[in-house]
Amino acid sequence: MDETFTLLPLHLDPTSKAISNAAIPSSALDTELTTLNALHRTLLTLDTSNQVPPPPVPVNPKRSANITKLRESGNTSFRKGSHSDAIRMYGLAITMALTRPPWEPAGLVRDELSGLYANRAQAHMAMQNWPEGLVDAESSIECKKVGNAKGWWRGARCLVEMGRLEEAMEWTTKGLEFEGKDGDLLGLSKELEGLLARKK
Repeated sequence: MDETFTLLPLHLDPTSKAISNAAIPSSALDTELTTLNALHRTLLTLDTSNQVPPPPVPVNPKRSANITKLRESGNTSFRKGSHSDAIRMYGLAITMALTRPPWEPAGLVRDELSGLYANRAQAHMAMQNWPEGLVDAESSIECKKVGNAKGWWRGARCLVEMGRLEEAMEWTTKGLEFEGKDGDLLGLSKELEGLLARKK
């Protein structure tokens, strides 16, 4: 197998230590360098004495507390009927969870995001923002397929409300495969069977 080494004309900024692409136009290389420079900036902001990343566990308790506080604020706003404020709070919590340092456990991030996206989907549904609710339900399911009956149900309900009954039935069937005999999903499945039978 022939292997080729390509010397790339990279430039290291002496002040910021950021690496840039000096000559060759390449979006793939630029993306890699952006990620590398972002990681470097994150490492510089560490609270540790020698700026070495801590082990994956434990996680930063301040960030976890802030995410929890934002989620609870969103839940409170939702219960008060202030759905747009709830969406904003869940969005802030999602952003905070997504910007966790890359060395923190990915499983924690997925669990946080799964619940936050499912909650924001519910807030969108309360405002009859069906497409936005569906996108958030799909995001919730992508983060956590098993043990997420709410995400499956909310996605299927959004599809029903948009008149996409066949897709809703597929979504519900797949949700039941992962969740077993969840009552809400079974109820929605029966409702869809009736709607599809009337449609024929």
